[in-house]
Amino acid sequence: MDLTTLSTTFERNGYAAPITVLDEREVASYRQAYDQLEQMRKANGITGRPTQQHLVHKPFWDLATHPRVLEVIKAAIGDDVVLLATGFFSKPPGEAEKFVAWHQDTTYWGLEPPFAATLWIAIDDADIENGCLRVIPGTHKGGLLPHGQSGKAANMLGADQEIDQSLIDERKAVDLELKAGQASLHDGITVHGSNPNRSQRRRCGMTVRFTRPDVKPVPGVFIDKPILLAGEDRHGHFQYTPRPTFAS
Repeated sequence: MDLTTLSTTFERNGYAAPITVLDEREVASYRQAYDQLEQMRKANGITGRPTQQHLVHKPFWDLATHPRVLEVIKAAIGDDVVLLATGFFSKPPGEAEKFVAWHQDTTYWGLEPPFAATLWIAIDDADIENGCLRVIPGTHKGGLLPHGQSGKAANMLGADQEIDQSLIDERKAVDLELKAGQASLHDGITVHGSNPNRSQRRRCGMTVRFTRPDVKPVPGVFIDKPILLAGEDRHGHFQYTPRPTFAS
């Protein structure tokens, strides 16, 4: 997908995919880095979903700030870019109950207006069988919907949030199948989720969250560690976290 098509598609539908980000060599390198992270966390009894790893591990900083990532996000939201957060969503084989409920990213992020964009970078192939990301096109134009709690332990969202099924038309859902190294981009208001992994293959991807400097963080709600990644801030709404440094 070229950048002009990406920009118009993102604006019209609230998402764009597939977007090529990494070559095969890079995919292998980042997958190895994630595998090592997963092994380290398991050895140390760390549970939960890995987040903000770009602040402490150089490979994930390199991925979040990859030249192609910057090229894509600038095409979608403009030249002034704030990196908000990163995280991994991994669905191993044998854990077929795990799913991501229908939700909108910026419901709980404390941004005013609630504008952000999420790039979902596939570390493994993601398809319908192993529970790829699903979106409902055009929902970014309808504003934020009420969210409740799913009450399901298998929901991978940290706050167990879920949009009431009566408020969305799941028949319009589009499955965003990606090859490892490809990515999808969605607006923070676009309704999305994912089904369980019914395959014998892992489905892992890294999310990278962005906004613009003109968006205001809501005091007492906004909890991320923003970094001005590109362009300039003419507004002064954010208190930025320094870029991480890593030993050579």
